[in-house]
Amino acid sequence: QLQLVESGGGLVQPGGSLRLSCAASGTILNIYTIGWFRQAPGKEREGVSCITKTGDSTNDADSVKGRFTISRDNAKNTVYLQMDSLKQEDTAVYYCAAKIFGTKCSNMNHWGKGTLVTVSS
Repeated sequence: QLQLVESGGGLVQPGGSLRLSCAASGTILNIYTIGWFRQAPGKEREGVSCITKTGDSTNDADSVKGRFTISRDNAKNTVYLQMDSLKQEDTAVYYCAAKIFGTKCSNMNHWGKGTLVTVSS
């Protein structure tokens, strides 16, 4: 069974960068569509970025367009989220999630436990 583990979160100053990793175990990742989601304190979870099994990617949150980039390394069974020009409003717990069928990041079947990103001076 697919298991997802996020890493790379931490404290960063506004304007800084972080790269999150989503490592998969239990099965190969390249048959899954993968998404990054986030949940800020007191807010609902929102989709951030999505990448299909063929590598097509989208930024689902308008607020991250031009700043966040999702990518995948199937050889390493890992998906990344490169986050640049971070803002305080990017502070949230970031989750990766996966599903086999479909190319849009909705109704995901598998979830990691999340990694906390704090953007603060």
